[in-house]
Amino acid sequence: MVLNKNTNVVVLGGGTGMPVLLRGLKDYPIDLSAIVTVADDGGSSGRLRSEMAMPAPGDIRNVIAALSDVEPMLMELFQHRFKQGNGLSGHSMGNLLLAAMTSVTGDFYNGIKEISRVLNVKGSIYPIANQNMFLHAEMEDGQIISGESNIPLANKQIKRVFLKPEPVLPLPEAVEAIKAADLVVIAPGSLFTSTLPNMIVPQIGDALRNTQGKVVYVCNVMTQEGETNGYSAADHVQAITNHIGDGCIHSIIVHNKPIEGDVRESYAEENAEPVIYDTERLISMGLEIIEADIIDHRKKMLRHDTSKVAKLLYSLL
Repeated sequence: MVLNKNTNVVVLGGGTGMPVLLRGLKDYPIDLSAIVTVADDGGSSGRLRSEMAMPAPGDIRNVIAALSDVEPMLMELFQHRFKQGNGLSGHSMGNLLLAAMTSVTGDFYNGIKEISRVLNVKGSIYPIANQNMFLHAEMEDGQIISGESNIPLANKQIKRVFLKPEPVLPLPEAVEAIKAADLVVIAPGSLFTSTLPNMIVPQIGDALRNTQGKVVYVCNVMTQEGETNGYSAADHVQAITNHIGDGCIHSIIVHNKPIEGDVRESYAEENAEPVIYDTERLISMGLEIIEADIIDHRKKMLRHDTSKVAKLLYSLL
């Protein structure tokens, strides 16, 4: 099947899962957009946020790296992290470039556009918002935890996450991209601290529920300590619908092969276990279930396979 170049695919997310999907999708004949969370407050991103009052650049940097088409040495430079130097240690070159370009252009999104042009990025990259915002979580026991990096450390059951200061105004281009999408992909990643921060911005949630395109969630393969202990695939979906309402996800992609051996043991040390996909409950939620072996078996850590997932997503079009 030959698609028009103007077939629009939008990927939402952050963390490590999103660049994996984008790296595979960028080679297909589609108009690709990435809507990226900017609520990270740890490491280099956190330091730049507090010093420059800018949105977190780290996840944006990794998405730029995934979508760019430049010499490997230039990308190595962009992703280089300084290991020493007073004030420089821990910072990555790409984060500093994004901070500098934000300062030069006077605007975070304009800075992203300029760096994307220089690094020959395929597709459009939108920060979820152009402002400095902070993630908070209300735990089941009523405690409020502030800061994205602190939420999993509390190791309590999370009731909901929310953003401050309100109102968080999404980038209009991000909202329009979802409305015009033929396919919206919710990338795998930390459910409460990477995936949901994008979706709980009110206009984004509205756009997801009302888009004419298909919305597919690529489910996590493993649970995550402090966020999704004991969560099944349906629990992941339920957490999303609890935040933004029913009908926002049409399909779910789940890994359907057992996870065994050394990999499973290494994750067990982190109190992580395979996400069980509870088929009947997913069907009762009105979801189309797409099962496949979507893991890159060459990696020591469990990672979605770039080409397998991209091929699967493209087939949905």
